[in-house]
Formats: sequence, structure tokens, C-alpha cells
Amino acid sequence: MGKRRVLVPAEELDLSTVKYEHEEYKVPHLTGYTLGIFVKILETPLIGNLIINYMKKQNKFDELLQNTTIPETPMFKPEYPPQELENGVVDVEEDGKPEERVEIALKCLPPYDPASCWANETNSFRYWKICDYHYAYRSKIVTPSIVAERFISAIEEIHSKMPPTPLLVSFDADELMKQAVASTRRFEEGNPLSILDGIFVAIKDDIDCFPHPSKGATTWLHEVRPVEKDAICVSRLRKCGVIFVGKANMHELGLGTSGNNPNHGTTRNPHAPNRYTGGSSSGPAAMVASGLCSAALGTDGGGSIRIPSSLCGVVGLKTSYGRVDMEGSTCDAGTVEIIGPLASSVEDLMLVYAAILGPSPAKKITLNPRGDRLLLVAISGHDTVSPPCLPDLSSSNSLIAFGSLRLGKYTDWFNDVYSIDISNKCEDALNLLVKDHGCEIVEIVIPELREMATAHVVSIGAESLSALSPELADGCGSKMTYDTRANLALFRSFSAADYVAAQRLRRRIMHHHMEIFKKVDVIVTPTTGMTAPKIPSSALKLGESNLQVSGYLMRFILAGNLLGLPAISVPVGYDKEGLPIGLQLIGRPWGEASLLRLASAVEELCWKSKKKPVSFYDLLKTN
Repeated sequence: MGKRRVLVPAEELDLSTVKYEHEEYKVPHLTGYTLGIFVKILETPLIGNLIINYMKKQNKFDELLQNTTIPETPMFKPEYPPQELENGVVDVEEDGKPEERVEIALKCLPPYDPASCWANETNSFRYWKICDYHYAYRSKIVTPSIVAERFISAIEEIHSKMPPTPLLVSFDADELMKQAVASTRRFEEGNPLSILDGIFVAIKDDIDCFPHPSKGATTWLHEVRPVEKDAICVSRLRKCGVIFVGKANMHELGLGTSGNNPNHGTTRNPHAPNRYTGGSSSGPAAMVASGLCSAALGTDGGGSIRIPSSLCGVVGLKTSYGRVDMEGSTCDAGTVEIIGPLASSVEDLMLVYAAILGPSPAKKITLNPRGDRLLLVAISGHDTVSPPCLPDLSSSNSLIAFGSLRLGKYTDWFNDVYSIDISNKCEDALNLLVKDHGCEIVEIVIPELREMATAHVVSIGAESLSALSPELADGCGSKMTYDTRANLALFRSFSAADYVAAQRLRRRIMHHHMEIFKKVDVIVTPTTGMTAPKIPSSALKLGESNLQVSGYLMRFILAGNLLGLPAISVPVGYDKEGLPIGLQLIGRPWGEASLLRLASAVEELCWKSKKKPVSFYDLLKTN
């Protein structure tokens, strides 16, 4: 029967025996017609199975899933022990009105000083913030209608460019102007709905935003899944007066990390048009980075908010599992994916996050009285063990919370990057936190990283395949891009036993991380192991499969998804080619407030290095 690997129980693992191992996927890099031929072979019953089984063996899937005894019981969704409440925070009512939560978030921000914000005496690049737009509307410097006209002109210019840079897959200029006119009227009457009134926001194409279709960047999904109303998170933003610009491009069905999309065209990085934005929330990140939107909503099942945020030089938040209602997204039944905001600044991210947070009343996630596991239960009260809260950044009290903040760093993992520029810039940011805020860097060891990656790919693969089963049975598989079909071929090869083994690994890895969080407050890593990769010309028409690149892009992000932990990517600088670099902060369960506070400090320490993207549109120009 061969030699079988037996894991000791997680609590008995001797961390001194853990050795970091660099891992790469052993699969071919394919583009264009070569990729198409390879996928058709994979889909051939006999030879395809042989090839997939060979690749799984080469990448040790069978060793981890079938030839390993895992003593832990399965964990089919994230379960957390009780968590301590965060310091220096303001609670927000998740059952309250979104506009009231946004008002609370606004009071948590430093006071707005229009003189300093509009002077820009340093001549350094700075994105216009939501507060800037609100001030401009209030002061009648500009109106939402005027900004909408500029936005429409910018989109027309982008569509006429060569090579094409498709940011939106669904756009209706008349619908946009209708929203802008209504917002302008509210400002004229002195009754804006909130500080988000008149703020332009893009919605990823797997989140419902009526009347736009949700295609998931496919050519067919909207035909079998019509949109009749807004997703819950979109409806909350609409109540705040947000102007929705349309549905942003993405990697087809979210099953990729590059943002490549032959169906609607591949979104290009605003900092370098010959490079990818990262995926799968490629369009949302590019829209924010290019100045066209103050914020966007994306989804994150495998780094799909944080990866493009890092590659495009913006901020992206992956919330705790269950913190935001998923109803109205194409992935609302999964356990690894969430809806979260992207923005050009932490302040703007906080405002949007405050508007959308809160699960549906029937599916609140809370701890049972024993405190030993999570339950999805219907509850009538308003109390939760870990209520949503925001950091109070409005006073010096915020600095006190930094006094004993411990940042966990696994150095061997931290430094395993494609370019040393990435680890150096992230290290510089950490040193500034130590110097200016008294944070402490604590060396940690994170065991079984390869096991975590395996458990994640099986989990997200099984959930994706399950969600698509009816459409695949109806023959929609042939309408998908080749790299999506390659992924689905792999996902089909996983058995029920593989899935259960992956969930056993999930419980082990959760134990390891909860032990780490007894010693540190936040785990720090680069967001990605490489900066924006180049777009091969051969990949534009028929796509690309490059799992080596995916491995670098996903190297540091999987704990957030498999374990449901909150994580944020914040820009810290650029590599030698001028490509953005992001620092990732991974927090305790429900620890969004601590991450937002720390990200705000990092942003303040690194703001002078901010560079204007090559593709940038100033919609608030006053001259």
C-alpha cells in the first residue's frame, strides 16, 4: 500500500522541527492556441484523467489528501474561539441604517481641513478622497452631474484607446446621469443622504447591481441568472446616495489571479498598460487606481481583492467570514469568499466598509454559549460576541492603541518573493511602524503552509464546481475561457474524500493560527510575491494559464480565505520598474478595526512615495 504519512495532532506539533520550503506549481505555462489544445486534451475522458492525475501527483495533492492520516475532525466553515474586544474603537450597529453607520465612521476620521487638502503645496500626487468630493459638492465647486459628464467622457476615451482597456463590462451613460442628476438635486436642496452621496463606485461583475446584468465576465451567465434587484451590500450603498457607474471587468467567474479575460478584453494596469492588474477583481482595482471611482466593491475567495489592490497601488479589505452579507452575489453559498471594498485611501475604505457591513438577520454569525464553535443561527437580539467596530482615528487616543501592538513576521516566508524590492519595501514600512509607533516585531513560525494551499484549492474548487453544476450540465462549459475550463477539469478530479481531508486540514491550520494570535496581534507579509506580471500578446485572444505566477501572487493570502480571517493590503512603495508593492496585514477573527488603524498608520508613513499612475483621470479638476 506504500508508505503513509501520519500527522501528529496539531496541538502536539513541535514548531522547532518546522522548516520553511519554497513551493512552486509544476505545471506548464500555456497561452493562446497551445492552451486551447491542452484544455481539449484535458477534457478527453481517458487521456485527460491521466494527465490530471500525473500533475496532481507531481504537486503532492495525493500525498496530502489521500496518503496522509489527519487526526483532526473536519471544519466545513471557519470556527473561532472567543475573541477579546479591540481597544480604541467605536461600536457600530450592524442592524442600523447604513447612512447612520457611515456618519459614525466619518466621526472616527481626522477632522477635514479643506485648505490643506486642496492646496497640495508639496506637489506630490494625491488621490481625491470622498471628503474632497463632498466638500466640492457642498461648496458648489462642482456637481455630481458635472463629474458624471467627465466620467462618461473618460470612458469614451478609454474605449477608443489602443490597445483596448475594458474597465466596465456593463455601462449605461443615461442611467449614470439619472443617478447624478438626483444627487445634484439633493445637494441643491441641502439634503444629501450621507457623505457618500454623489460618490462614484464600481461594482464587480459578480455582484448584483440593478438594472445591470451580472455576467461574472462570462458571455452567458446573465442568461441563466437574471438580476431583479440589488445585492444587499449594493442596496446599502444606494441608501447612502452612492452613484453606481456600472459593472467592472473581472477574471471569468473569479477563477484566476491575473485578470486576463478574452470574453470582454483584459483590463490593463493603470501604472503600466502592458501589465496585468491582478485578479479576479481586476476592473474594480483599475477603476479606483485610475481615479475614475473613489471606491469599488469586489469579491475575495483567493486574494481576489488584495492581489489587484496590491498590483494597482490601492487599498483592499478582505473582511472576516460572515461580516458582510453575501446575498445577491454569484458566490453567496461558499465558505471562502467575501464581498469587500477597494479604495484609494484607508479613510475612504472605512466609509464604504461602514455602509456595507452586517450579515442578514437570518444568518448572523455568532458564538454559542459554550464558545467552542461558530453557528449560523437566526437571532432576534442585537448582541454579538464580536460586534463590528471602527478605529477612532480622530484623536490622539488612536496612538495609544499602538503602544503594545505585536506584529508577527515569519521571516523565511516573508522573504520568499520574486523580487527583493518587495520584501525590502515591506520591511521598510515595518521599521517605520517600530520607530514611529513603538510596534514590536515578533518572529513567528507558521506550519503547514503547503497543506493550507492544498486545502484552499480543494475547498474553493469544490464550492465553485457545486455552484456551476446546473450550468455545466446544460453545456455552458464549452462557452467558458480555456483557463477556466482547465481549472474546472482539476476541480472535477477531487473526490468527496479529498474534500473531507481538506476540511480536516482547515481545522489544523486554524489551530496553528489561533495559537499564533496568542502571541501577536497581527501577522504581516507582503501582499503578493511579485509585482504586476507582463501580459503576453498571445494571451489576449484565447487566454493564459500560468500557475507559477499564480503561486507567487497567492503566496501570502490564503489564510484570509480558508480560515475566514480579516486581511488588508495597503500600498508601501514601488519596485525598480515603478510597479506598486502592497503590505498585507492579517488580523484576528473580527479584527477589522485593528487592521484599519494599522493600515492608516502605514499609509501615513508611506504617503510621500505615492506616484501618479500612467493612466489617471482627474474628475474633480477645478481649472
